Amino acid sequence: MNLPVIISTLFGTGYFPKAPGTAGTLIAALVYLLLPVKLFGSLENNVIFFTCVLILSLISVLFISKAEKKLGHDNNKIVLDEFLGYFIAVVFLPKTVLIAFFAFMLFRFFDIFKPEPVNILQKLHAGWGVMADDLMAGVYTNISLQILIRIFPKIIK
Repeated sequence: MNLPVIISTLFGTGYFPKAPGTAGTLIAALVYLLLPVKLFGSLENNVIFFTCVLILSLISVLFISKAEKKLGHDNNKIVLDEFLGYFIAVVFLPKTVLIAFFAFMLFRFFDIFKPEPVNILQKLHAGWGVMADDLMAGVYTNISLQILIRIFPKIIK
């Protein structure tokens, strides 16, 4: 295996026999829960975290594009996009187990059903489409959770 494939499959997570995208998202949720709360505790930290995720996403497009040459276009073994998309789903939100759970469920919903423009972004060339649709699914998830916690503020406790 080459490095772009290893990274794009999230160190082999993409080879999970059933629902590899869900497995990649689950790994992201577990990593999120292990991260220190202070990463999500202030606007400044959230902006730094968000910027890091965007930079990693841009770099990941290169790895994914190279991995696609070996695995095929938008191969379901490529799950790095789900991993990074999940972090878009949770940034600028309070860090709680319930947020992690709801972000997981909503992100999988938006990633699987691909409402517009998620389905359109998926058609972008090479690794751009692979990454962009999951980032947009993360944005939809984040917006949904922002609304949800304002309607039901006790959900974050």
